[in-house]
Amino acid sequence: MSDDTGRIVKLKSHIVIEVLLVVALALYFVLAKSQVVGTDVTFTALGAALMALVTFWTLNTAGDVIEVVAQRLQAKKR
Repeated sequence: MSDDTGRIVKLKSHIVIEVLLVVALALYFVLAKSQVVGTDVTFTALGAALMALVTFWTLNTAGDVIEVVAQRLQAKKR
């Protein structure tokens, strides 16, 4: 049961980080609204990196959710 608790805690922390990353991306989009793409290369690169990080983290979190659901379904079968 300890392993299940550890996975739930890990999943919760991943979800909290996911929310923070999405908020950061939303703030980036608000700031980027007044800028032309490519005029400030650093700002554009920061946005691209942030979008890549959010995408990676979303897929990672989705994998954790699938793992927890699969484990619970397997426990119900026993």
